[in-house]
Order: sequence, then C-alpha cells, then structure tokens
Amino acid sequence: MKHYSVLKNEAIEGLNIKPNGIYVDATLGYGGHSSAILKQITNGHLYAFDQDIEAINYSQEKLAQISNQFTLIHANFCQLKNKLAEFNIDKVDGIIFDLGLSSPQIDEKSRGFSFMQDAPLDMRMNQSENVTASDIINNYNEDELANIFFLYGEEKLSRPIARQIKKTLQSKPITTTKELVQVIEKAVGAKYFNLHHPERKIFQAIRIEVNKELDVLKQVLPDAIELLNPQGRISVITFHSLEDRIVKQIFKQYSEINELVKGLPVIPKEYQPKIKLINKKPILPSAQEINENSRSKSAKLRIIERI
Repeated sequence: MKHYSVLKNEAIEGLNIKPNGIYVDATLGYGGHSSAILKQITNGHLYAFDQDIEAINYSQEKLAQISNQFTLIHANFCQLKNKLAEFNIDKVDGIIFDLGLSSPQIDEKSRGFSFMQDAPLDMRMNQSENVTASDIINNYNEDELANIFFLYGEEKLSRPIARQIKKTLQSKPITTTKELVQVIEKAVGAKYFNLHHPERKIFQAIRIEVNKELDVLKQVLPDAIELLNPQGRISVITFHSLEDRIVKQIFKQYSEINELVKGLPVIPKEYQPKIKLINKKPILPSAQEINENSRSKSAKLRIIERI
C-alpha cells in the first residue's frame, strides 16, 4: 500500500521527540508519521487515532514490526481528550496532525473521493457513519448546496452548479462521481470547466461537509493545546487555505496576550500566552518533494510549543 507522508521529516523534527515521551498521531493514516515517531521513542508511548478502520488494520501490522510501544484508537481526533483519558493520559509531549487524505483513500475507487474515477458518491472517512456524499447531493436544497460549494470549495459558480444539480434531480438521482462531474460541467460550460476545474473544489466541499472536517478541527486544537506538557509541541500539516486559516487563527489566539489585559503592568497567569509559534510563516515542501509527490504541492506545516 503506497502512501507518501508529506513534510514528514520537517513535521517529526518539529516535535522535538524525547525517547521517554508520550506522543499522539491524531491522523494515523497508513503509519508514515507514526513509524517515524516510534523509531525515536525507546520507553515512551505513541497513541494514534484514525476513523478509517482500513488504516487502523494496515498500520497495526506495520508499526508492530518497529516496536510495541503504541496504542491504536479507532476514533475521530475530535475525541482526542476523552479517548486519552480512558488510558489515564491527561498530558502529552507532542501531537501531530496531517489533515490530508491518504493516497490509498483517494486511489481506492469504491470510497468515492476522486472525481477522476467513476464510483458511488460516498466520501466517508469513517465507513460506519451514516451520511454520504450522495445523501448531501440528493437531499440538500439549492441554498444549502450553493453555500457549502462557496464556503468549503471557494467556487465562484457555486449557485449555477447547485441549480443544475437540483434540475437534474427532477428526472433522476445523482449517485456516482461521474454523474456529478457531468452535471458540474453542464452547469459551467466546457471552457470554464477545462480552465478552472470546478469539480476539484466541489468534491473538496462535499468531502468537508460529509466528514465535518472544519468543525472538528476547530474543536480539537484547543483540546490539543491543553493536553501539552510545557515544551510539548504540535505539528499541523494542512492542504487547503480553509484548514490553514483555522490553524493560524487558533495558534495566534493562544500565542498572544489577551486583549482585555494587554496594557496592565502585571499580566495575570490565566491571560498570558499558552504557546509560542516555532515558525511564524508556514513551512512548505521542497521542490524535490513536490517533484516526487505532486499532491504535496499545497501542503503547509505550522508548529507551536507549549509555554
């Protein structure tokens, strides 16, 4: 199973791993980052989360070949705090988030993530969840569709695309990725379609909606910061501007003195910054990495340290 972990060395180096530390891979995937962490912890422990059972099963075998200092947790990372508490863990030394889809998820036709292969409209990262991409396309009204295409896909022709979807649904349901791509092309015309590839943005928007990706990210980052020991670090790899904006804003909020008390001669402890930014500007993939894996092109890495 071929999966390339984007910005792997930079993200792992950013964690400043201690051999006896407790680390969390919030997005296990196919074990790229977890493998690198495990190789550096001798008497520490790694807790790794994934909502995709295929990723859990694959990584279990892969990581067991390195050491047994790990625990895999089949859950969305929004449950980070609660699930770790079940193992009596309330503080950790580092957390990594890789918010991209893993290559096997994209390439596995039946999952319906890719607009380049014809498959059922699914896009669930956790296959036991109920809502699929098909449910959203077939059941949301025009306004709801236009809103998610605009907000999560940043597609300027969101409204005509939503309208064309509803028009098509009057005669038949839209159940496959290919059918959806054809509807998108019909809505925007061949010239715009070939020039701007709106299907990329629409598929991204639907995937975010199916998996509530931005909501869970907003929810988990404050929890992750609270879980860190002093000098503990978080590395976050994002793949589009919406994710990166959320990460940047939350890290900014926690790394600055609260506006309410900025002018005071002594700042009360609860208003002091909780973290410091390790890199002010995001770390980007090298030209060599982009050359080896074109999917890494949009990746950005931000690292913070608990004060």
